[in-house]
Amino acid sequence: MTRFAILLGGDLTVMPRLQKQLAGARVIAADRGMIHAAVLGLTPELWVGDFDSAGSELKIQYRDIPRHIHPAEKAATDGGHAIAVALERGATELVLVGGFGGQTDHTVGHCGQVLHLANSGFPAFITGGDEEAYPVIPGSLKIDLPEQSRLSIAPFTDLVGLDIENVKWPLVKHHVPLGSTLTLSNVAHGSVRIGLQSGHAIAFAYPTRD
Repeated sequence: MTRFAILLGGDLTVMPRLQKQLAGARVIAADRGMIHAAVLGLTPELWVGDFDSAGSELKIQYRDIPRHIHPAEKAATDGGHAIAVALERGATELVLVGGFGGQTDHTVGHCGQVLHLANSGFPAFITGGDEEAYPVIPGSLKIDLPEQSRLSIAPFTDLVGLDIENVKWPLVKHHVPLGSTLTLSNVAHGSVRIGLQSGHAIAFAYPTRD
């Protein structure tokens, strides 16, 4: 498995769990996402973007990092371009780092991207360090979480045959309609298994500190 970390420009809290998730990953920064490189102790192999938000200090500090420059008027976000490049370079799984905060439309877009990646056979998740988001598609998903972590599943469609195991309020083959809040604010007893027959959702996890 070849894991790529895509550094995005959102909020980030550096925690030991995050450092473990990024261990051994190849790194691509998307425009302003380069601000996270130093605090994470990472050196990206590529810097992608239109560089409208990176700032002159970052450009000077990381002047030796190779760049893929895109015009400001483009058909995808800088993060979207970074993901495409990672896949071209052999990524088999992706971590979108700093994918929360800032503009809500971008956060929702990142959720759509990890759902698309999962449907295409590429495991992916979003992390802000203290918040994570995982795509839930038909099949089975295991999320390793510390005990007492909060877990919410937000339906993006009607969910059919939803199973949630090893949580305070488990479900078995449950139907959850779009717009339901039934599956918000559950509590994990450790690693959680989610099963789904049909539909799409995002599982939001708020890990307790390891």
